[in-house]
Amino acid sequence: MPDDRLQRWLARVVAVRPGEARALLWSFAYFFCLLAGYYVLRPLRDEMGIAGGVRNLPWLFTATFFVMLAVVPVYGAVVAKLPRRRFVPLVYHFFVANIAIFWLLLALDIGTVHVARVFFVWISVFNLFAVSVFWSFMADLYASEQGKRLFGFIAAGGSAGALLGPAVTVGLAVPLGYVNLLIVAALLLEAAVLCALRLEAAAPGLKMQASAAAAPARQPETAPLGGGWLAGITLLVRSRYLAGIALWVALLSLAGTFLYFQQANIVAAASDDPAVRTRIFATIDLAIGILTLLVQFVATGRLIQRFGAGPAAAFLPAVFCLGFVALWLSPALWVVIAFQALQRTANFAISNPAREVLFTVLEREEKYKAKNVIDIVVFRGGDAVSGWLFAAMRGAGLELGAISLATVPVTAAWLALALALGRVHEHRTREAAARAPVIPSPTTQGT
Repeated sequence: MPDDRLQRWLARVVAVRPGEARALLWSFAYFFCLLAGYYVLRPLRDEMGIAGGVRNLPWLFTATFFVMLAVVPVYGAVVAKLPRRRFVPLVYHFFVANIAIFWLLLALDIGTVHVARVFFVWISVFNLFAVSVFWSFMADLYASEQGKRLFGFIAAGGSAGALLGPAVTVGLAVPLGYVNLLIVAALLLEAAVLCALRLEAAAPGLKMQASAAAAPARQPETAPLGGGWLAGITLLVRSRYLAGIALWVALLSLAGTFLYFQQANIVAAASDDPAVRTRIFATIDLAIGILTLLVQFVATGRLIQRFGAGPAAAFLPAVFCLGFVALWLSPALWVVIAFQALQRTANFAISNPAREVLFTVLEREEKYKAKNVIDIVVFRGGDAVSGWLFAAMRGAGLELGAISLATVPVTAAWLALALALGRVHEHRTREAAARAPVIPSPTTQGT
């Protein structure tokens, strides 16, 4: 009976079906705790980037990429040997241990400048790894049809966390001290682990609803994935579909890095006060959190169901295209703040949930290993290359407006790629449905 009441309550805001409610709420809570922890720390990372000198940002992005290259094979070896219920908590416990080390070093004022630079790199690694593991887990649990309906609501959990995190930082940075915010982030990350364990227990209800047509996994979910520690790279090279997703991510990285560097230059020119700059970054994060949460609750699931994953993924490059045109016309502080708020809202609210749906038609090993390579190595490699490209363009004498204009054709090609990936995803979904046996399912309901 409690499950029935929960089902009816959730059905008012999301197209949830019998057997899905409990897992859906644990997924929401998991992402909420994860991103709340990250966004407690994000304003500090951005301020450290500027404090270390805007000209040093390409070096920090490059260092992040090489750290990613070193860590991904280790992750591949771990997921090959351990079942999901063990390696998912292990990843987050590892990051909590890292946070404890940073807290100790900063609290004791040991090598603060060097620790700050390492922290900038570490948090970039942590963010991508933690979120990549989360969405791999979601793609493994939810079938393609379920993802279209439910990923927007799940992403709203992250957006709610992204709204809480900056508010916690703004409210507690002075009374607690910024170093002790690390403890708050560690507690939130441990709460995410608890949610992940509860989600494992609730997962069987999802399989009662999903049809085998949309769930191509052939391995038992309790078994290790197996395969080699470099399997993610070989899987990526062999699949044109995965290569297309990787290119989508690389273009996202290029556009996002160019905008980030534009923001760093414009904000640095606007104020030389670290407190003012930190407040600007926190204000951007709060605006994004509010806008994203509203869109995800009201429209994301309906938009992806109505138009498909491809057009939804194409919405972000369209925003980037218009935004870079606006920066070309007026490279001002208010323009870059509005652009950041709109593109990150479009990414988190619509295009990122749509991109995660693209992974639901893959095999389990592809979901964890190849996806991890795409989310981490490709994305941060794109950051590093894009950072040096931006620096080279500035070194050649190009103004910020000219760089924005040169990026517009790239965003147009990115949009076309998103539409093509959507068509392939729908084709794969239909093929899987044609091959799969008919499995009886409970009576469904939705909004």
